[in-house]
Amino acid sequence: MAQRRKLFAALLSASLIGLAGCEVVPPSSTPPPVPRPTQPKKPSVKPQTEVSRQMSTHLSKLQADLKVQGLLRVDGGGPDVPFNQRNLVDNFIRIAMFDEYTSNGRSLVAHETESRLRRWEQPIRMKIEFGPSIPLAQRKKDRANIAAYVKRLSRLTAVPISLTDHAPNYHVLILNEDERLAIGPRLNELAPGISTVSERTVTNLDRSTLCLVFAYSDNANSYTYAKAVAVIRGEHPDLLRLSCIHEELAQGMGLANDSAAARPSIFNDDEEFGLLTHHDGLLLQMLYDRRLKTGMTARQARPIAKKIAAELMGGTT
Repeated sequence: MAQRRKLFAALLSASLIGLAGCEVVPPSSTPPPVPRPTQPKKPSVKPQTEVSRQMSTHLSKLQADLKVQGLLRVDGGGPDVPFNQRNLVDNFIRIAMFDEYTSNGRSLVAHETESRLRRWEQPIRMKIEFGPSIPLAQRKKDRANIAAYVKRLSRLTAVPISLTDHAPNYHVLILNEDERLAIGPRLNELAPGISTVSERTVTNLDRSTLCLVFAYSDNANSYTYAKAVAVIRGEHPDLLRLSCIHEELAQGMGLANDSAAARPSIFNDDEEFGLLTHHDGLLLQMLYDRRLKTGMTARQARPIAKKIAAELMGGTT
C-alpha cells in the first residue's frame, strides 16, 4: 500500500508539471500500450553429478525390489491387517515413549531407551528447501505432496501447520548426495547449537538410511519441541520419496521410535507400508490428546492412553 501511494503521488506531480507548461497536448487517439506482466524467473537447476546418479540407480532398484516383495503398500492395511485396542496402546507406548537411537558421543547408535512424552505445543511453520540439482518437476510434485500431507497431520493433531518462509521452525531438506555432504554449515544456520553428532549423522549418512529427522526442545529440561529438521534423499524414486515424507514428518511430530510389533504402520522398519495408515493416524491423535502431558513417563501415560484408545476405537477400557 505504501508503494502504491508513492506511485500515485509521483503521477500526480507529473500531471501538475505538464499543466504548468506553455501548451496543452491533446490526448492521443492511440491507447497507450499495456505492459506485459513479467514472468517469474525460474530457478536454475544444476546438473546431477555422477555420484548422485549412482545413488538414483541404487534407490530405483531398491524400490523395485520392495514392490516385488509386496512392500511399500499404500492401502493402509485394510481388513487383512486387523489390530485391537491393546495393540494400539502397546504400540503407542513403544513408539511415542521410547527413543530409537542414542548418542555415544561420536555418533548415533541404534539402542532403544525409554524417554518421556514429547510433542509440539506451538504452531509449526514448515519450510521446504531443495538442493540446487533437484529437478523443477520433482520440486513441484514434492511441494504438492507435502502441502496435502501437512493438512492431514494438522487435522489429526490439531496443531496449526503452515508452509511458509517466515520464521520457520520445521525445515524439510530434500537433497542430492553432493548437497547433503556439504550441508553442515546450513544445518548450523537452521538449528544453532546443533550437536556435532547430529551434523555428522547427516553428512555421513549411511547408504542404507533413506531419510531422517531431528526434533529439538528449547533446552535439555524441556519435552516440548521447538525446532525440527528433516533430511530426505532427493534421488529417491517417487514412492520411496513420498514414503520418507510421510514417516519423517510424522516422527518429527513426536512419534520418535519404530516397533517391529506395530502393524499396519510406517513406524516399522520392515517397509511393509509406505504411507501413513489409519493405525498411525490414531497414534497421532493419542499423542496430541490434551489429557496426556509433555514430560509424562510411560507408566504415567499408559492408563490415560488406554482410555483414549477405547474412545477412538469405540470399545471399553
